[in-house]
Amino acid sequence: MIKTLLGQVKQYKTASLLTPLFTGLEVLMEVLIPFVTASIIDKGIEAGDMGQVYFYGGLMLVMAFFSLTFAVLAGRYGAKASAGFACNLREAMYENIQTFSFSNIDKYSTAGLVTRMTTDVTNVQNAYQMILRIAVRAPLTLICSMVMCFFINGHLSSIFLAAILVLGAALIFIMQKTTKLFNEVFRRYDDLNASVQENVSAIRVVKAYVREDYEDRKFAGAAQKIYKLFVKAEGLLALNNPVMMLVVYGCILALSWFGAQYIVAGDLTTGELTSMFSYVMSVLMSLMMLSMIFVMISMSTASGARIAEVLNETADLKNPKEPLTEVEDGSIDFNHVSFSYKQGSGEETLHDIDLHIRSGETIGIVGGTGSGKSSLVNLISRLYDVDQGSVCVGGRDVRDYDMEALRDQVAVVLQKNVLFSGTILDNLRWGKEDATEEEAREACRQACADEFISRFPDGYNTWIEQGGTNVSGGQKQRLCIARALLKKPKVLILDDSTSAVDTATDAKIRRSFASEIPGTTKLIIAQRVQSVQDADRILVLDDGKVNGFGTHEELLAENAIYRDIYETQTKGGGDFDEPGSDEAGKDGER
Repeated sequence: MIKTLLGQVKQYKTASLLTPLFTGLEVLMEVLIPFVTASIIDKGIEAGDMGQVYFYGGLMLVMAFFSLTFAVLAGRYGAKASAGFACNLREAMYENIQTFSFSNIDKYSTAGLVTRMTTDVTNVQNAYQMILRIAVRAPLTLICSMVMCFFINGHLSSIFLAAILVLGAALIFIMQKTTKLFNEVFRRYDDLNASVQENVSAIRVVKAYVREDYEDRKFAGAAQKIYKLFVKAEGLLALNNPVMMLVVYGCILALSWFGAQYIVAGDLTTGELTSMFSYVMSVLMSLMMLSMIFVMISMSTASGARIAEVLNETADLKNPKEPLTEVEDGSIDFNHVSFSYKQGSGEETLHDIDLHIRSGETIGIVGGTGSGKSSLVNLISRLYDVDQGSVCVGGRDVRDYDMEALRDQVAVVLQKNVLFSGTILDNLRWGKEDATEEEAREACRQACADEFISRFPDGYNTWIEQGGTNVSGGQKQRLCIARALLKKPKVLILDDSTSAVDTATDAKIRRSFASEIPGTTKLIIAQRVQSVQDADRILVLDDGKVNGFGTHEELLAENAIYRDIYETQTKGGGDFDEPGSDEAGKDGER
């Protein structure tokens, strides 16, 4: 973990080295100042020599100036190093997440990733800055102050050793208790972020069902758990201060009592006793700082491990050594393919799929919920890899292609239509970055989106809110289809992507596909038979297996599942998942 995290210091190594250097010089000046103060008292004030007072006073001012200068430099470089380190961590995580395949992403919740890139990185940033400054300052101050004390009077300095033992024991007890609490706190942050994200993204559903009070209570419950853990942890940490004060005042009393006796006996000067009072405060404050360092490190250890987990995650899907960059055509072959989301679990989502689709064909895909429709098409653009068999596009195994080149030629409009904040034109250019407005208009015309865009006052410059919340479901689907068409792909996959449009618009889109992109292989997953009955062939999936594959007429005559779906819908029965067939009640499709 430490090696992974420190690998992100990169260009901030110099600042990371200069911070402890200037901190050490700052400590050196601070430790020498009380020693000079003792000389002012003993050699100047008590001796009545004003020349010595001016000399040592001037020396002390020079040392204080250098101490302040070193402190400013240490703070500046420490802030630069820690902030830069945090920036690199966030960039590295975000960059690595972009390489994840769907199977990698499935391991993490969205809220968990957000927490890691925000709260966890902030914890590590604070700990790093504290290590560069306080973790250098505290031990140096402690060691140098102890050395100076023993240099002044070894017997009297033994008081510090007793104080260190008492304070150290108390701090160890407090740290052991608080570390466990803080680890639990950061795990709870995931639940809190998940609650916020779920509520905001589904705010329309929340309001439609008048569940605001329920969501408030759920969020308040998660917040209260963090509050209670923080109060408990901070309550234990608050014990640091009274223990510290007890030890400080005990040391001052002991020094005053025994110091007075040493002065009377002539074994100690007044100036030396004064400087020892300064050193006792430095020693005990160093111990306090060390305790806070250990607490911060304990807090950030859990965060660091969570960050390293994301940084060390390697994409399950990788390009071959010499990838193909050209897709010959839109032909698709499934050669005895079996697939499961968890390899080795024995729970296959697809089993022995043997399927061959010619380039330019329009293929409809139907089946009950959980039959494997989305899983099947996800393999074509290599969003997942097969367990057995092979998937070929353009006559070559998809694992032989450069993934970017393959996905440029296999456009997928997924079940969940996503638009990003920006103009309509910005969103369309996700399909082709340098697309002209005329190209965008043509793609929208094919997707029957131009008709509603033209009614907006700003046309293609209309602003789309995050997630496309200011357009209807059908409009969002048509924009996503147009975005895919801009890529001019050899294979176009529509995963139930016209479910929110009316049947007339759905028919217009299909007719447009037939006339405008005849050479593109089109795979259309649909719940409505009407959306696929004019396809060249229709695939019927049942429980991850091919149940039928043929034309609409052939399947009506020979396939019981397809006939049941057709009759249910044409007789006004509605959703074909509802009848008491084998398709009903299965697990939701991935």
